[in-house]
Amino acid sequence: MKKIDFDAVDVIGAAGMGHDFGAITNPNNTFSQELDKLRFKQTTFTKWVILLSMVILGGKEAIFKLPIKANKKSQEAADYVREVAKQMVQHKKEKQRLGELTEKDVASVALTSGLFTDENLVDQMITMLVAGHETVAASVQWAVLALCKYPEIQSRLRGEIRGKQLGQVSPHTRRVTSVIAHLPATIPSEESLDPQPPSSAQIDSLPYLNAFCNEVLRFSPPVRSTVRVATKDTSLGGVPVPKGTQLLIVPGATNLNPDFWGPDAEVFNPERWMREGQASNGGANGNYANLTFLYGPRGCIGQTFAKSEFACMIAVIAGRFKIELQDPTKRVEVVTAISASPKDGVMAKLTRLEGW
Repeated sequence: MKKIDFDAVDVIGAAGMGHDFGAITNPNNTFSQELDKLRFKQTTFTKWVILLSMVILGGKEAIFKLPIKANKKSQEAADYVREVAKQMVQHKKEKQRLGELTEKDVASVALTSGLFTDENLVDQMITMLVAGHETVAASVQWAVLALCKYPEIQSRLRGEIRGKQLGQVSPHTRRVTSVIAHLPATIPSEESLDPQPPSSAQIDSLPYLNAFCNEVLRFSPPVRSTVRVATKDTSLGGVPVPKGTQLLIVPGATNLNPDFWGPDAEVFNPERWMREGQASNGGANGNYANLTFLYGPRGCIGQTFAKSEFACMIAVIAGRFKIELQDPTKRVEVVTAISASPKDGVMAKLTRLEGW
């Protein structure tokens, strides 16, 4: 899990902030280690604490206020990451003052827009880093597991990817394949590779790839639950919801609800996204049926970026490798931090295939 995490950190660093954190080349650097400390590692103990804090204290956030060692470490790590983000903002502002800010990363564009205060921009950068990298890494693992469980889907996906002749990918993207599922992959010398990765237009032109990715995100949402608080008195389905009420939103349940998705809701089926008029909703009967990225004004602002990054990674993996579980009989356990992912990663065998 950590190795693919590092790649996701570097991708977000480059595209989101125009900065190379060096997480892949040096995973033991201070920034990578401090960022990892911000992951909330859920155990049986913390599950009980969360339950009791919601029942007794009225909020899940109470666990983070407890005077325990883990919270102290997390706060110190948060302070460090925030300071790094502040320095990056100041560096960009200085380049802007000198007329040298030419980067097109998300943070630079946001700064140039003038719509964000320095503090707002720092908050957005931290959100991208902490929430973004782990969720994408978890989704890649669920995708690898699905490709192993359904070899016919894997074959069809590989055929589509190779049929489009996406060509060689960059050395950086190739490194992604060597860390999936904690297993090495045979990587030729960088000199033999075309320096250009597949374009976003090429990725978008692959309907089965996008259908597969959408189904993975529906079937195994990386964030299984979240909380929202009513800002005013309202009602849901005729049930009164007073201001201040905490609502538990569970994409892991909503996304598999037959009332929204039909009788095959609990079946992994990319085809649902390829039927006429269903490419954007998979045939669900409402906008709130798929809550992987939530919906509305409080929906995930990084949805498009995350889906693009996810699709690129899967295109490289499925296009170049035959993927098989090392032990098909092993039961998959789920561990929850910021995101839900297979415990200890997905132990798979990747066999390099020629011709692409």
